[in-house]
Amino acid sequence: MYFAANIQSLALPENHHISISKVSCIQLFFIVFICACSNPAKEDHSHLVFRYNEYANITSLDPAFSLNLANIWPTAQLYNGLVQLNDQLEVVPDLAKTWSISPDGLVYTFDLREDVYFHKHALFGDQKTRKVIASDFEYSLMRLSDPQLASPGSWVMQNVEKIESIKDLRLSITLKKPFPAFLGLLSMRYCSVLPREIVEELGEDFRKNPIGTGPFVFKKWEEDVKLVLRKNPLYFEKDEAGNALPYLEAIAISFVPDKQSEFMLFLQGKIDLLNSLDNSYKDELLTQDGQLQEKYREKIILQKGPYLNTEYLGFYMDSPSPVIQSPLIREAINIGFDRKKMMIYLRNNIGFEGNSGFIPRGLAGHSMQEMTSYQPERAQQLVERFKKQTDLAVEIRLATDANYVDLCEYIQRELQKIGISIKVEVMPPATLKQARSQGKLEMFRSNWIADYPDAENYLSLFYSKNFSPMGPNYTHHQNPLFDAYYEKSFKINDAAARAKVYQMMDSIAMSSQPLIPLFYDQVVRFKQKGVQGLTINPVNVLLLKKVKKQKNR
Repeated sequence: MYFAANIQSLALPENHHISISKVSCIQLFFIVFICACSNPAKEDHSHLVFRYNEYANITSLDPAFSLNLANIWPTAQLYNGLVQLNDQLEVVPDLAKTWSISPDGLVYTFDLREDVYFHKHALFGDQKTRKVIASDFEYSLMRLSDPQLASPGSWVMQNVEKIESIKDLRLSITLKKPFPAFLGLLSMRYCSVLPREIVEELGEDFRKNPIGTGPFVFKKWEEDVKLVLRKNPLYFEKDEAGNALPYLEAIAISFVPDKQSEFMLFLQGKIDLLNSLDNSYKDELLTQDGQLQEKYREKIILQKGPYLNTEYLGFYMDSPSPVIQSPLIREAINIGFDRKKMMIYLRNNIGFEGNSGFIPRGLAGHSMQEMTSYQPERAQQLVERFKKQTDLAVEIRLATDANYVDLCEYIQRELQKIGISIKVEVMPPATLKQARSQGKLEMFRSNWIADYPDAENYLSLFYSKNFSPMGPNYTHHQNPLFDAYYEKSFKINDAAARAKVYQMMDSIAMSSQPLIPLFYDQVVRFKQKGVQGLTINPVNVLLLKKVKKQKNR
């Protein structure tokens, strides 16, 4: 078709009517040869494009709405903040070169880089861009508190007294009370820097026309179909050899909503990364002990590491039910099911047994000391003791959503062996969340994913002043000793000393068992063999500025 079209487009005199059929074989061959030479095969540039699918879809590219990983992953490519986390969850510089903290822990002073520019945009004027200065951060952080914006990240600023740009490249943030985890909190995408003039000009349209400072710039977003980001030629970072970052030319994100279809796209090599591990294909990819199936080892790489997510069963401690109120029954449940068997058969050993408190692996404050072990005989004795004391049957309703029915039914079967009858009630996630917050569930399955890399984030679930629905203490746990240590921890600036106090607090909370840790999750990613430089981290943020892909041969 291509050659025929080019033959027919040859310039001939208007009055020269000649049919292609009359052209000699030699002439035709010559024409075809010239056309072929003038259209060499296009060079393959697929190694310069990183492709992944977001089955949960993306709702906004405004970092003020980066509530979940679906939104966080693309905004991590588009924006920068004052600080960032490395793969070990250490706070390291981003746009702030250095910073200092006052002795009382209230005033944070940041000195900014001088070589950071916003992505190009016509609204910047003739230069199409401008340097980032301290007042940009002042605007961006204060914007989070704007009630008209209604950012889910507004809580980040609750403890901030004042933000002030002292000089063009110096920013000061004053807190209302000490909060040692504040630097880690500033690493969240909510705290990205934005250009005020463009945000205010675009208004609500900024969500789909983002301008940041990150390694990639916005190119095109066809909602529910595809999002394309391109390399930022103005990006300030370089690698250890002095080469400009990023290495990739583009990122292409598709929005196929079905996980099974996403899995097939990955097997066909049409996407470079598979982040989800769905029950429909986990046994296809993984052995029972959590290793990659042998048939895929030649073309796929499995990456695993700690994830700041603790899965648990919670009890509403203000429940009128004598069963829920009983320490005997809560302990019996805690030791009455085999976590090791649960991890092998339901999770293909993805994750770690939840036997060391609530703070997950990978976070300072996690105790490697085992607090819980499987003791079915003792669990049964505890249940019998409760029955003799109360003359009551042990019947409990356990609320969950559809994604965790298999796990809850496993616990149901295990606890039935020791005399506890569990009725599993399946609810839509939104309904479950609301009922849990309002104290309408006597027992529920839930999880806690860290918002920032400090164990205070987990221990806040046990502080009595955080009772739901106003705070995250869904169990309504209350212990004066715990509260005293919790408040004391804010005045401890030394990270190692604070971690020891966190371990003590975790132990205090677990002693009354308001909740039962099931397992500590893992980041699990599958990537194509040719993808290089893609690391994992305990907050599971996708970082692509140092990623390369091998060229297809």
